[in-house]
Amino acid sequence: MAKQILFRADARQALVRGVDQLAEAVTITLGPKGQNVALAKSFGSPTITDDGVTVAKDIELKDPNENVGAQLVKEVAEKTKDVAGDGTTTATLLTQYIIHQGLKHVMAGVNPTHLRKGIGKAVDGVVDEIKRMSKMVKDKKSIKQVATVAASNDPAVGDLIADAMEKVGEDGVITIEEGKTATTNLEIVEGMQFDRGYLSPYFITNPDKMEVVLEDVYILLHDKKISNMKDLLPLLEKVANT
Repeated sequence: MAKQILFRADARQALVRGVDQLAEAVTITLGPKGQNVALAKSFGSPTITDDGVTVAKDIELKDPNENVGAQLVKEVAEKTKDVAGDGTTTATLLTQYIIHQGLKHVMAGVNPTHLRKGIGKAVDGVVDEIKRMSKMVKDKKSIKQVATVAASNDPAVGDLIADAMEKVGEDGVITIEEGKTATTNLEIVEGMQFDRGYLSPYFITNPDKMEVVLEDVYILLHDKKISNMKDLLPLLEKVANT
């Protein structure tokens, strides 16, 4: 398929239109008074959510040029989710503003390279100021307050998360699984549990016996939860080259 190529103002305008469309859908979920968004599905009931990154992931624009801008902002939201675990809507709003202001200055004649360096210096200053103003969350009451806001102001969920944090500590791993009852329960598992067997039939090396036999393998031991494949890519690339 032939590619459509845009330059200068046409490219910038298409980019901004895509950014604005995604940002408008995401930023209405901002804050404790944020609104819900309904996401239609091909099959089954629609999904109702006030989570910014969930909304962003579901957006795909019809215009391919505008979609480039939307995908840029989507990447910001997803990276924020992976690194910080929250704040995806705020990150989307900041990205939209930076893009608008950045393009305005570029069109006024500002060198894009100097602009990028200036943004980097501003980010460093803002991060230092946020660290100075921040308050450490240590006691159970503070954890409950943060968890309640993150859980759409549901105090029951906030209590449950605070209990879990208190029992496993800041270095513990908390996982959420869909239950089979109408109640929400907290279960503490001491130690670790490894599921047996192979993850995929494509790993089978002996089809006759349906076995996976691996020799001289590498074993990775990690003390944190790995939730994103991107975290493993540098290691996998090194292993593949050995």
